[in-house]
Amino acid sequence: MPISFTCPHCGIQTEVADQYAGQSGPCSGCGQPVSVPSLPGGPAYTAAPPRKKNSAAVWIIVLVACLFAAVACGGILLALLLPAVQAAREAARRASCSNNMKQIGLAMHTYEAAHGSLPPAYTVDEDGNPMHSWRVLLLPYLDQTFLYEQYNMDEPWDSPNNRALADLMPAIYACPSSPDDATNNETSYVMIVGPNTISDGPTARDLAAITDDTSNTIMIVEAAGSGINWMEPVDLNADEISYDINDGSGTGIRSEHPGVTNILFCDGSVRMVSFVVDLETLGHLAARNDGETPGTDF
Repeated sequence: MPISFTCPHCGIQTEVADQYAGQSGPCSGCGQPVSVPSLPGGPAYTAAPPRKKNSAAVWIIVLVACLFAAVACGGILLALLLPAVQAAREAARRASCSNNMKQIGLAMHTYEAAHGSLPPAYTVDEDGNPMHSWRVLLLPYLDQTFLYEQYNMDEPWDSPNNRALADLMPAIYACPSSPDDATNNETSYVMIVGPNTISDGPTARDLAAITDDTSNTIMIVEAAGSGINWMEPVDLNADEISYDINDGSGTGIRSEHPGVTNILFCDGSVRMVSFVVDLETLGHLAARNDGETPGTDF
């Protein structure tokens, strides 16, 4: 018995054989999906159930898009923040360098109180040959008594016994901004040596010999990349004062801090000095008794 039904989409009335009762298929008029009623006289039609969208695939697409957006935004944010992070790290290293020099200055004053004079730039043997650096003489005043006791003051600094201690350089003698590939026994801090400075080499002077003003007389300067072993009785000659900061050899006032260097003065203060300071002013600051006091504005 033919089954008659009407397409809900286009309104065309169609008859099909009863063998198609309950089945679904395309409308002969519009092609839309329709269902044949199960029994004659039953419901006019039953629309085919809509197909479900693949929600999992949609969420995957959304998540991937969000991931790409996060990576892109993160890269931009990192590029913006990196200079600030690097600047903050350098500021911290510069402050740590300043603290190293303050501790050295305190040890210098403690040495002076114990011996009646500041340590000489170096000691000499009976023939006048340099033997030991002020950096070695200060060890007991920098909580390095054990290392000092292993050092043989009767032998030159580079004797086999003393050379064996080269790699035990106290961290306080190295600027934290020094490159990672710098040798671990190269000092960052040197004394300015000359007839009018705090030491001409073997001569030890007390603070009273500084007649210009301890706050305007240099005690220690930075010499990054100096190549000077921390035990070596070598420092910066007053006649060689320069801002040769781009040269990796020789001696001179050099710093790893961009545009500035830390300088320790005889009153124990550490000041950050710009490289725009003229060398004449720097020479007056190195002298202990030339009658010139440039002041603190430099």
